[in-house]
Amino acid sequence: MLSCDVLGLGCTAVDDVLYLPHYPAADSKLAVSRRERHCGGLTATALVAAARLGCRCAYAGALGDDPDSRFVLETFAREGVDTRFVVRRPDTRPVRSVILVEEPTGARTILYDVEGALGADARRPAQPVIAGCRVLLVDRWGLPGMIRAARLARRAGIPVVADLETFELPRFDELLALADHLIVSENFARRYTQAPNLEASLRALWRPDRAVVVVTAGARGAWWWTGEGEEPRHLPAFAVKAVDTTGCGDVFHGAYAAALAKNLPLEARLQVAAAAAALKATQPGGQTGIPRWAALQRFLRSRTGSSR
Repeated sequence: MLSCDVLGLGCTAVDDVLYLPHYPAADSKLAVSRRERHCGGLTATALVAAARLGCRCAYAGALGDDPDSRFVLETFAREGVDTRFVVRRPDTRPVRSVILVEEPTGARTILYDVEGALGADARRPAQPVIAGCRVLLVDRWGLPGMIRAARLARRAGIPVVADLETFELPRFDELLALADHLIVSENFARRYTQAPNLEASLRALWRPDRAVVVVTAGARGAWWWTGEGEEPRHLPAFAVKAVDTTGCGDVFHGAYAAALAKNLPLEARLQVAAAAAALKATQPGGQTGIPRWAALQRFLRSRTGSSR
């Protein structure tokens, strides 16, 4: 039985976003332009993106009974993300972040507190829940549980889309090896592989059992390689007036997972992901600007002459 199109187990966050006219100097005071509270986190934002693009999404990571956990669950409910598989633990809560956004440029600084944050539970959800999804989203939060879920997914022939930022963790390479749709930032790729350039990083991250390796580079677009005797290819970013880039990488992952669940071909998946991230950047907040499917299709038609 199909449990959902896209299943996520990882990071959720509560983000207090402070908008600044400019970054403050040391030992100074600065009045904020405005402040907002949003649900964020790698997996939470990716699931909201996939849900807005028309997928049945579910979150099955661990949360507590505290106000921040309730805020995340309320956001999921509002966005149509199924929470019936959530693991409730009294010692667990989301990541808490303060995000400083420089309004003229959209640049951001993220200050976060991870005390009590878990992500994936080590033993749940049950195997049928994982085997019943179309796409599994993983990140590095709750590595033992992530590795378990990714193994179960791969055994069931379910694609694993990975959003990985930090690798200095025990057992990280086990999770990395299980990701057959690996999408990482240029910063991660260069640090992890120590390769001299982006193309070499792509090749170093390749494995024969992977479907694709994608390296994203913000306004410079994304490069991908399928290891099928071709050279790495480049997808330019869509030019937009960026207001806030918070969450753009997470939206890219969620939109890619949604397009994968819809069985779109690779280049179409990447265009959908790039368009969703670009549209998100035009509005403040980590999730506010995430488009619906119809809006994304209109954007693609206006920029490429075709929709996906």
